[in-house]
Amino acid sequence: MEKRIKLLIANDSKEFHSEYGRIFENSGLDVSYAPKDGMKLLEKIEAVGPNVVLSNLFMPRLDGIGVMKALRAKRPGSQPLFVIVSSFTSPTLEREVMMSGAAYFAVAPFDAADLAERIFQLCSMNGMKLPAKPQQPAGEQEPSLEIQVTEILHQIGVPAHIKGYHYLRDSIIMAIETPDIINSVTKQLYPGVAKRYDTTASRVERAIRHAIEVAWDRGDVDVLNSYFGYTIHNTRGKPTNSEFIAMISDRLRLHMKTA
Repeated sequence: MEKRIKLLIANDSKEFHSEYGRIFENSGLDVSYAPKDGMKLLEKIEAVGPNVVLSNLFMPRLDGIGVMKALRAKRPGSQPLFVIVSSFTSPTLEREVMMSGAAYFAVAPFDAADLAERIFQLCSMNGMKLPAKPQQPAGEQEPSLEIQVTEILHQIGVPAHIKGYHYLRDSIIMAIETPDIINSVTKQLYPGVAKRYDTTASRVERAIRHAIEVAWDRGDVDVLNSYFGYTIHNTRGKPTNSEFIAMISDRLRLHMKTA
């Protein structure tokens, strides 16, 4: 039997199991749990030997950064990948977490399916041999459109915890499903997204613009160049909302035609 990626989660509450744990397991991860306590998490890591640890940043006795440092001191060799979760974030805090050895910083509440996909990506980028994903019915081997859009937004560097991330994802999917909507962004696309989230079109527009600005400031230049080369190499700067949505949706639509 093929070995699955072992994910150890520092949260043993029944609520977490029912809300998130099942999604991680259905995604193909071998999930085990430890109490939300830094010292007990260290003990569990030694006992289980996980590939990935999902830990809260703030925990009793030892926080997430402390756990990573203590583990490096005890085992200087190979370490599990750490995904650190916090309900509070700031650029300074996120930078400290990443510089302490985390592979990813997630903001709670998070989408468990999205985070599971991110965990597989992190393992792949770190050279880990990935097991086959759970078998899908015939004719459904291609990842869902939502997953494909999610992966592109992650690659570009749009943070998953900001509102504009979700608005962008829905906007791109709408533009793929209804190409003409890109010609009526203000009158149709923004209001359509706003209706789903019980907000206003102007707030959708502002949040998407902010998400693009963040990606432009923090994203990988090579990845941005592969999607938006013409905007990087001239004086126009980042793409407009409609350009961003149009370029990603066109790229995915062409991929779907050739798949």
